[in-house]
Amino acid sequence: MAPSFSKLLKYVPPKKVAMVSGAAIVVYLVGFKKNSQKTAKAAAFVSGKGDPNSKEKIHVDKTFLKHLMRILKILIPNFFCKEMGFVVLIAFMLVLRTRFDVWMIENGTAIESAIIDRNKGRFLIHLFRFIYTQPAIALTNQMLKYGLNSLKLRFRMRFTMSIYKSYLSGHTYYKMSNIDNRIANADQLITQDVERFCNSLVDLYSNLSKPLLDMVIYIYRLNNTIGPQGPASMIAYLVVSGIFLNKLRRPIGKFTVTEQRLEGEYRYVNSRLITNSEEIAFYNGNEKERETVTNSFFKLFNHLQGFLKFRFRMGIIDDIVAKYTATTIGYLIVSRPFLDMDYEKFRNASQPELLENYYRSGRMLVRLAQAMGRIVLAGREMSRLAGFTARVTELMNVTDELNNGVYKRTMINNSKNSSKNSSSTRTASTSDSDIVITDGEDEAQQQPQQELVPGSGNVVLQDNIIRFDKVPLVTPNGDVLVREMSFEVRSGLNVIICGPNGCGKSSLFRVLGELWPLFGGTLVKPHRSKLFYVPQRPYMTLGTLRDQIIYPHTKKEMTARGYKDADLEEYLEQVQMLDILKNNGGWDSVEDWMDVLSGGEKQRVAMARLFYHKPQFAILDECTSAVSVDVEGFMYRRCREIGITLFTVSHRKSLWVHHEYYLYMDGRGKYEFKSISDGMSEPFGS
Repeated sequence: MAPSFSKLLKYVPPKKVAMVSGAAIVVYLVGFKKNSQKTAKAAAFVSGKGDPNSKEKIHVDKTFLKHLMRILKILIPNFFCKEMGFVVLIAFMLVLRTRFDVWMIENGTAIESAIIDRNKGRFLIHLFRFIYTQPAIALTNQMLKYGLNSLKLRFRMRFTMSIYKSYLSGHTYYKMSNIDNRIANADQLITQDVERFCNSLVDLYSNLSKPLLDMVIYIYRLNNTIGPQGPASMIAYLVVSGIFLNKLRRPIGKFTVTEQRLEGEYRYVNSRLITNSEEIAFYNGNEKERETVTNSFFKLFNHLQGFLKFRFRMGIIDDIVAKYTATTIGYLIVSRPFLDMDYEKFRNASQPELLENYYRSGRMLVRLAQAMGRIVLAGREMSRLAGFTARVTELMNVTDELNNGVYKRTMINNSKNSSKNSSSTRTASTSDSDIVITDGEDEAQQQPQQELVPGSGNVVLQDNIIRFDKVPLVTPNGDVLVREMSFEVRSGLNVIICGPNGCGKSSLFRVLGELWPLFGGTLVKPHRSKLFYVPQRPYMTLGTLRDQIIYPHTKKEMTARGYKDADLEEYLEQVQMLDILKNNGGWDSVEDWMDVLSGGEKQRVAMARLFYHKPQFAILDECTSAVSVDVEGFMYRRCREIGITLFTVSHRKSLWVHHEYYLYMDGRGKYEFKSISDGMSEPFGS
């Protein structure tokens, strides 16, 4: 093989090979910009909106710096915080490490010079200096790593707590998932994107500050050896190459945002499969779910493949511009004074002196070139950081707006000019004042168009009464269920709510619980802490058996209210659940209660929870469907005894005896609120 290869080289000399290789690279990179633009557009389309121009452009620019400064005020709240201490520690370790790098160059050059001069004494002196300096160098390196990792962890803690403070304020977490449609996977943003942002920010701080420090020190040292022209040329090259590469790297930010969004979607479909595994198994839906999961995965796969191709092309340019060309320029600069026979400093220098100066200057210049290359390549990390910054900033903006009562989503607008089954969509928020929403009735029966603005209704807090005064029942996307509702319920008068599926029973409770915005009218109600909701499938929190009864209170809050475990035991006895206390190890036992308890047991635990809280009003949404009739009757009698007024959703007429009023909604925009003694105009229930 070797002789054949050598013969081939006679016909194809290295010069021609280099030319052909260079031409091949040029041909390969001809479509670089066009292909990257196509990939970025495809990525924007996959990201969910279909219009790549509808999203904010993600570049390293003033907007990015503005967002970054906003986040930095959260990460480093004041000058004397621990985060600033770690920033200073890292800076000090970087200075110390750079000082050791310079010392290593000088000491290494002295060792090599002593070997060439065959000077054993000088060799041993510098060798032992290197040996007893090793512990200090190792300590510096590890202190630097410790500082970087600690700063990442502290940044993540600060940022996560800041987001949770806003995200878990009021019902923001609910509104983000069910009302506002700008963020699809908040869990992905809070858990993964925040961590990656913090890691990227700290890595960028290290990768920029160390090379910048190296540049300052090496330029100062080289200025005394080869003059100011050499470092000045390197800096000029740094500026030109940095501008050139930053222009090419712009799609990285968009790629990063889309990657994180698709990762969130892929994670969501997998968690959804786990959550609904029983229902899917009953339907034998494994093939359909396989299609859904694989489609989501291949969206992510195709995007990552496109990103990989972009990084491959970009890596070639990075290597050539930031590494090899920079090193080439370094060789040209460092050789100039040594090849200039009239250079005054080296005119009378001996051969060993020239050799020692060349080694020292050459290594410093190579380190300078490497530092400049790292600064140029840091632009790539900065572009990726811009992507993470855009993601977490969007989360912060949305949570702030939701906390201020502003939400945005696609609104339904069934106008007169539209066909019966058609609808137009628009993005709306509570700050809009031009949204006109009509119900779906025929033109002859339609009332004049009424302006329904999200958040335009009034909520008046008053104890022991619930009053709807001309309140429209409208979903957050503008679908009108009931144009106007007016009724009043005072404490002590229970109401049963009935009607067909989709008529608005659950929607009424969401408006009452302030989960949905009011589109008009006045709602008089107690504070939401005096309302309690018991669903058909009660929520069981992570924690002890005690936590299930007192949720959302803590044990400390329970004690402050004057309750003891004996009181909780009485509540369990009232719902015939004492066995669970004995069989599961007492109040402090921790289990996965969603799996340990059956459907009926969870409903009875939820009623014990209701007895503990004793709210003014309680909403019972089919919450006794899995409970025996005798236990159900006791629960309703007990609620009346302790002064809890009930809103019950049920189709069972056996429960009507425990109520004074009924609210019937027909699902066509009409409702009826009357005393049960008057009877229903339309029979409903069983």
